[in-house]
Amino acid sequence: MDHFWTPWRFAYVSTADTSVRPGVPASLSAWPGDLGCVFCNLIASIDFAIANGKSSAEAEEAGGLILRGKHCFICLNAFPYTSGHVMVMPFAHLDRLAALPTEAAHELIDLAQRTEQALQRIYTPQGFNFGMNVGQAAGAGVAGHIHLHAMPRWTGDTNFMTTIGETRVLPEDLETTWKRMRAAFAELEIR
Repeated sequence: MDHFWTPWRFAYVSTADTSVRPGVPASLSAWPGDLGCVFCNLIASIDFAIANGKSSAEAEEAGGLILRGKHCFICLNAFPYTSGHVMVMPFAHLDRLAALPTEAAHELIDLAQRTEQALQRIYTPQGFNFGMNVGQAAGAGVAGHIHLHAMPRWTGDTNFMTTIGETRVLPEDLETTWKRMRAAFAELEIR
C-alpha cells in the first residue's frame, strides 16, 4: 500500500468544520449573527470584522473573498475540487437564477468572464468547468443561495485518487490560491 503524506493539509482538514456558524471562519467568529446561509454568513462576518477595525484585506483573506462587485462577489470554494476552484454569486440570498435581477445576472457573467481570465493567467489550464446546480435535487450543496462554480481543468487531471480513492490531492493551499487570485484580478484591472 502506498502512503501519501500531506502534513501541510492538517491545519485545513482539522479546522474545516469548526467555525462557530456555517460560513464563518474562526478568525471572524466575533460576528454575533447567523443568517442561516453559509454565503450570507461569510459576507456578514467579513463586513462586521471590517466595521470593527480589521483591515479589508485581512478580513477578506480570512473569508476567502477575492472580489466584490456591486451585486455579486467571488470567493474561494472552501472544499475545492481543483486548485483555483472559486465561486461567483450574488449578495442577494436567492435560490433561483430566474429570480436574479437583470443587472446582477449581467454582473455574475461579467465576473465569470474575468474569473476565466484570472484562472488562465495563474494556472494555464487547457479547459474550464463553469457550473451552477440550482436546487437540492440538482446537486446544490447550498440550495438556498445560487452560486456559479468556476475551476481550471487540465487534460488527464482526473486520476485514480479521485476516481477510485474518492480523495482529492490539491497541490496548493487556500491561502496561496487567495493571494494568487487577488494578484491576478489586480493585474487585470490595470490592463
